[in-house]
Amino acid sequence: QVQLVDSGGGLVQPGGSLRLSCAASGFTFGYYAVRWYRQAPGKERELVASIGSAGGNTNYADSVKGRFTISRDNAKNTVYLQMHSLRPEDTAVYICNVQLLTGNYWGQGTQVTVSS
Repeated sequence: QVQLVDSGGGLVQPGGSLRLSCAASGFTFGYYAVRWYRQAPGKERELVASIGSAGGNTNYADSVKGRFTISRDNAKNTVYLQMHSLRPEDTAVYICNVQLLTGNYWGQGTQVTVSS
């Protein structure tokens, strides 16, 4: 079955960096775009970044442009979100997402906390 496993979150000081991973299985990974969302307590889920099936066509929320980079390795069925210059307002659960013909699938999320 389709599975998305998010990892790489943690506690980091403002200005720090983290790299998140989303490992996929159960479908032909290289055929589909993948998205990273985040959800902070009391806030709506926000689309952070997306990447096309071949690794091009990347898009970012204005709030993370220039600080976050989304990439993928289709040989490893994995999407990454490299985050630099982290701010306290980046604190959230980060969740990867893929929309297949069979439905909309989500990872379990990984917590990112930016705090001194």
